[in-house]
Amino acid sequence: MTADAQRHRTVMQILLLSAGFLVLVAISAASVLLVNKAREDNAWVVHTIEAENKIATVQLEVRRAESATRAYLLLPSPQFLTEYQAAATGLQPALDQLARLTQDNPVQVENAAKLREAVEQRLSEFARAIDRVKDNDISTGASMLTDASSASALETIANVGRSMRDEEDRLFRQRTETADRTQKLASSVTIAGSGMVLALAFGSVLLVRQSSRARDQAEARLRDNNLNLETTVDERTADLREANDEIQRFAYIVSHDLRSPLVNIMGFTSELEELGKDIFYRIGGLTGEPAGGPPVDFAEIPLEGPDKQLSADFSEALGFIKSSIARMDRLISAILNLTREGRREFQPEKIETRDFVEAIVSTLAHQAAEAQAEIHIEPLPAIISDRLALEQIFSNLIDNAIKYLKSGVPGEIRIRGRTKLGYAIFEVSDNGRGIDSKDHQRIFDLFRRAGTQDKPGQGIGLAHVRALVRRLGGTMSVSSELNAGSTFTITLPITWNASNRNADK
Repeated sequence: MTADAQRHRTVMQILLLSAGFLVLVAISAASVLLVNKAREDNAWVVHTIEAENKIATVQLEVRRAESATRAYLLLPSPQFLTEYQAAATGLQPALDQLARLTQDNPVQVENAAKLREAVEQRLSEFARAIDRVKDNDISTGASMLTDASSASALETIANVGRSMRDEEDRLFRQRTETADRTQKLASSVTIAGSGMVLALAFGSVLLVRQSSRARDQAEARLRDNNLNLETTVDERTADLREANDEIQRFAYIVSHDLRSPLVNIMGFTSELEELGKDIFYRIGGLTGEPAGGPPVDFAEIPLEGPDKQLSADFSEALGFIKSSIARMDRLISAILNLTREGRREFQPEKIETRDFVEAIVSTLAHQAAEAQAEIHIEPLPAIISDRLALEQIFSNLIDNAIKYLKSGVPGEIRIRGRTKLGYAIFEVSDNGRGIDSKDHQRIFDLFRRAGTQDKPGQGIGLAHVRALVRRLGGTMSVSSELNAGSTFTITLPITWNASNRNADK
């Protein structure tokens, strides 16, 4: 498959996925809107039915009250009076509920007001008739229920109730039709959206099948290429190992050969120091001191003026030469140790890291006590690795933590560990001087140091530690700020296999 065809297929897949996503979003949005609309339409239909039921309830309660009143006129029994009172008591809440249900329709608001007025008038007539009966004036009470005003109230209740039912019937038909249209529209949208999704899914399946065939072909070609690539990688790896071995041999030879002239310089410096004693002894003799006698140290020869200054300059120059020779000797020794360590084969063994670190801390107890530092060791995971390499790693980190604590502040050094995805993660943290962020990488370079140089060292320790960590298949990093302490993090494989051995060579 050509690159253009691959790009075209990729673009088509992206377009289909985007179209499918947009269709789903559109269907979802439309469905939500239509469902809400259908719910609202159905709520209005239910609202209409409730209004019709409430109208019927009002009319029924009026009839109950009237029946109970007429029965009471014929036979003044407390039972009929109780039925009247129950009907009259239920009418007022029913009228209030009817008013709330119809407040959205101005026509119904007006009708509800007329109905309330007629019902209250009728209830007033019932109450007066009952009072007459209680006064034993039954004929007057009966006439009150049949006079013209009473007939007018009854007619008003009947006409208004009919008008309100007709209006609610009209609204019921209208709202039912609206709800049906909304349901049909929702069904249409769902069917259309489903069809579009199926079409997009079918197109996606075709593209996926084509992509799968293209991938299978690419994998076949890749397998063929990998056969040659593995051979090439093995050859390059062998070349790199040979080059690395050559570099280490070169560093060893250079360092070893530098020792010879350095030893000569050290010897000639000692002879020059002895010669200086004799020269200044003779100078002292020339300036008045008697010659002969046993040799004495030139520092005891009384010199004056320029001769005294010359003697002091000579001693100072010799001191600089000797200190430089000593530093050169330490650097050469460090390089030799590094090259020897680089050639050493690691011997993996199971190490109980907590006991191992406690043993290292015990050897540094004197330095920790002098620095007023407390070393806390938390539970550490056991690993399989090279014991000597781990000893050099933890010894260097803990020694540095003690060395670079802040003066006058009680030191606190904490060593903790955990495991994650087949690796052991160790952290050595302190509350010491800290390291400026710009020096976080510098401190791992050979012969490079950071911060105030008031402690002995050649700038080799951390570089050596990181090299060991890498040879063990791990990583090393630092998190630190000035005057806020430092945390060195070491990540090592829980099990260092023999197949990893000397992988860095």
